[in-house]
Amino acid sequence: MPKILTSHDDIRQWTSARGGNPMLMEVPDGSDTRTILQLTFGQEALNSDHNQGPDRIGGFQLVSWDDWFAALDENNLWLRVSDDPSGGNEAEFEFVPRD
Repeated sequence: MPKILTSHDDIRQWTSARGGNPMLMEVPDGSDTRTILQLTFGQEALNSDHNQGPDRIGGFQLVSWDDWFAALDENNLWLRVSDDPSGGNEAEFEFVPRD
C-alpha cells in the first residue's frame, strides 16, 4: 500500500534501507535553472571500484542529504513510496506536491 513520507528522517531511512542515495540535476529553465530531484539505488554497483563519486550518466550528481532535502523543501514536494509486502519493486517511489 502506498504511503506518503513527509519527515526527512523517514525519507532518509526508507531510501537507505534500500541502498539508495540522493541525486540532483540542474537544468536550464528560461533565464534561470531548476532542480530535478532523484533517488538512485545500487549506486555502488554502477560506479567502478565502489566509488561513491559524483559521476552519473544523464547529468545527475550524487549530493548530500542536506542539499537534497533543501531542494525537496524548495520544490514543495513529499515522497510517495510503495511498501507492498506482497512483492514488486521495493524502491518504487514518486514525488508528490505538498497540498
